[in-house]
Amino acid sequence: MQRIRLRYTKRGRLRFTSHRDFQRAFERALRRAEVPMAYSAGFTPHPKVSYANAAPTGTGSEAEYLEIALTAARDPETLRGLLDGSLPAGLDITDAVEAHTSGLADRLAASVWELRLDGVDPAEAQRAADAFHAAGTVEVQRTTKNGVRTFDCRPAVASLEVVETQSRADRPEDHPCAILRLVVRHVTPAVRPDDVLSGLRAVADLAPPVPAAVTRLAQGPFDEETGTVTDPLAPDREAAQAKTAAPAAAATAATPEGSV
Repeated sequence: MQRIRLRYTKRGRLRFTSHRDFQRAFERALRRAEVPMAYSAGFTPHPKVSYANAAPTGTGSEAEYLEIALTAARDPETLRGLLDGSLPAGLDITDAVEAHTSGLADRLAASVWELRLDGVDPAEAQRAADAFHAAGTVEVQRTTKNGVRTFDCRPAVASLEVVETQSRADRPEDHPCAILRLVVRHVTPAVRPDDVLSGLRAVADLAPPVPAAVTRLAQGPFDEETGTVTDPLAPDREAAQAKTAAPAAAATAATPEGSV
C-alpha cells in the first residue's frame, strides 16, 4: 500500500557494525515500533526492506538509505521518530519520505567521503592530493575471493582536497592531522576510500601512521557541472508537494469567478 524511504547513520563505535548486524537491529526496531510491514512470500517470509549501497564495515556514515513496504499508510515523520527511538544511539533515522518515484538505487551515483589522517601534516596531504590529480592512472590492488585484482582508481575520483577542520576537537595540538574530502563516482569496479588511500601511497608515498577514520557525508546524484552530490530523496519530496498542490489547484479552478 505504501513505500517509505529512510536515511540513516552509522556513528561512533557503531561504525564497526556490519551490514548484517544492522539488518538484524533494524528488523527488531520494526517489530518494537509495530510497523505494519509487508512480507515476502514463501516458506520463510521476510520484511520487505530494500537496502541501497551500504557503507563498508568500519566506516562511519551520515547518508545510508533503505526502503520499506507497508500494508497500511503511515505518516513518514511519525514513522521516522518511532524507528529512531527503537534503534541504539549511533544508528539514527534522520529522514523519511513517501516513495513517489522509482529508481532510488540508481540515483546513488556518487559519494562524498571524509578521511581523517591523524599524524599527517596537511601540507603533506595536499602534495599527495595534487600528485593524485596529476596522475593519468593510479593502479591499486585489492584482494577478492577470486584472488588479487589490479585496477585504475583514478577515473572514479571526481575531487580530492584537503579541508580545514571546524571544531577544536578536530584540531589536536599535540600532533598533526589532515582532513581529506573525497568525491567518488559509483562505478564498476567500485572504488572505496581505502583504494584511494592505496593510490595516495602509490603516487606520493603517503602512509598515515594510524588507520584513517573514514565517514561518508553524502551520497546521491552527481552534478557534473558543479561537482556536487545532491539529495536522492528530493524527487520524492517534490512529487509529494505536487500531489498535495494538485487538489487545491483543481478546487480553485472549479470555483466560479466572483463567487464567495
